[in-house]
Amino acid sequence: MFTGIVEEIGTIEQISKGLHSAVLTVRAKKVLDGTKVGDSIAVNGICLTVTTIHPDFFTADVMHETLNRSAFVRLSKGSHVNLERAMTADARFGGHIVAGHVDGIGTVKKIRRDDNAIWYTICAEPAIMRYIVEKGSVAADGISLTVAKAEQTYFCVSAIPHTVEQTVLKERKEGDLLNLETDVIGKYVERLLHFDAAGERKQTGALTREFLAENGFS
Repeated sequence: MFTGIVEEIGTIEQISKGLHSAVLTVRAKKVLDGTKVGDSIAVNGICLTVTTIHPDFFTADVMHETLNRSAFVRLSKGSHVNLERAMTADARFGGHIVAGHVDGIGTVKKIRRDDNAIWYTICAEPAIMRYIVEKGSVAADGISLTVAKAEQTYFCVSAIPHTVEQTVLKERKEGDLLNLETDVIGKYVERLLHFDAAGERKQTGALTREFLAENGFS
């Protein structure tokens, strides 16, 4: 589990692509401290398992599902990425619960300055927007951000200069893609509301012949 508080910006040194997978080599420093093979590091918000570790870089495998759901396909040698180690039990929880399991991709529609804040308007598909709520949390490229505004097809976040400078947000331009992960709590609540204890889908409220028969109507 992660918190969405980026620890450092890493650099993609190499991408070895297979037919439906890839191996990333990421140059880093801070996140290598105490990290072992098998540990998890979030790369632009995606939880990856460290497969090899060296003094100034690590490697990680990227599977087919990850490539399909994320903006990793846009990465190339020299690309900068947000990095965060999995949180420890005694660490401060400064962001929100981030699983590192990206839900999909968003597109930066607009960037504007507002005094000392920078507003990002991000478009996303309905499957993602259904979980975006005003004043709720969202992880964009692994950065924990508060939703300032939510509409049907887009949402807005307001980032302070420190957050922008310490992450790859400072490099994002209009039209760029972002990995998005919505609040996992909302997804669990939705699941519990729609399925009973046996795992069967609950009635949606629409009248059906079976519902009427069960309640004495014939």
